[in-house]
Amino acid sequence: MIETILSGDRPRSRVLAGLLLALLAALALAPLVFPGTRPLDVAAKVCVFVLLAASYDLLLGYTGIVSFAHTMFFGIGGYGVAIALSRMEPGWGAIALGTAAAVAVALALSFVIGLFSLRVKAIFFAMITLAVASFFAILASQLSGFTGGEDGLTFKVPEILRARRVAYYFVFSVSLVLFLALLRIVNSPFGRVLLSIRENEFRSEALGYRTVIYRTLANCLGAVVAALAGVLYALWLRYTGPNTTLDFAIMIDILLMVVIGGMGTMYGAAIGAAIFVVAQTYLQEAMQSLSGALKGMPLLPELFHPDRWLLWLGILFVLSVYYFPRGIVGQLRARAP
Repeated sequence: MIETILSGDRPRSRVLAGLLLALLAALALAPLVFPGTRPLDVAAKVCVFVLLAASYDLLLGYTGIVSFAHTMFFGIGGYGVAIALSRMEPGWGAIALGTAAAVAVALALSFVIGLFSLRVKAIFFAMITLAVASFFAILASQLSGFTGGEDGLTFKVPEILRARRVAYYFVFSVSLVLFLALLRIVNSPFGRVLLSIRENEFRSEALGYRTVIYRTLANCLGAVVAALAGVLYALWLRYTGPNTTLDFAIMIDILLMVVIGGMGTMYGAAIGAAIFVVAQTYLQEAMQSLSGALKGMPLLPELFHPDRWLLWLGILFVLSVYYFPRGIVGQLRARAP
């Protein structure tokens, strides 16, 4: 049963299996175990970013595509459902229409970008996606009458989703189903072809695989899942705006999640996203407590001042990359008996 759910892709490490079970249990029981609004917000954000990082791992880890447009598709999903709910009655019909429109736009854009850009070298494709994503972010800010501009859009959701616990389990369930779907895709024959393209595109082409078609399909799949992640995030926040979905800093965050967790593993996206979101949320508070405890000692209180949390976050990630060059999941699997 478990083999079927995981598409035959077992963790292959007891430590990794324990981490994944702990993460799944923590997310599944978050509303019951962690009281308060903030822990639930963190858990919901982990669910969304696990899905978003996994969709990017499909591109970077499995296909070798370096794209900087992933947050654009994330934003398309958020804006699609936000525009529909802000202009229609807040019901499931508006959510379905906004989601369908967002998926259609993401699919069309990713297809055009993939078809015309994946024929060029990797660095040129990365630059093209960066230019398109920047243009879309500017467009979203300028079309204030349609997108809310820099202020974004606040909207109402169906009555059942106004209960935070129900909304959380909706986000958790959809994220889990989509993550398992991605796991099935990468462990299918299609996924094996993507891995072969990543390892040796010329040999894959020589074997008869149209690599441009496969890479375009992977680009479209990643874009659709990213858009669905944007829909979930917007529904949870009941708001969307440039800073929550289109900011380039989010793109860097996703890249770090995938690299730290382990590229080409899917499980790495889950572990990396969970670590990053929790560290990003609680590291500053931990440093404030540590700085207070070291008060009276020379230099140390200033060194651990909460305003320097980004410095320590960077140091932690540099150390993790140094000691886990293949990512946390890759390293754990390599050390497994």
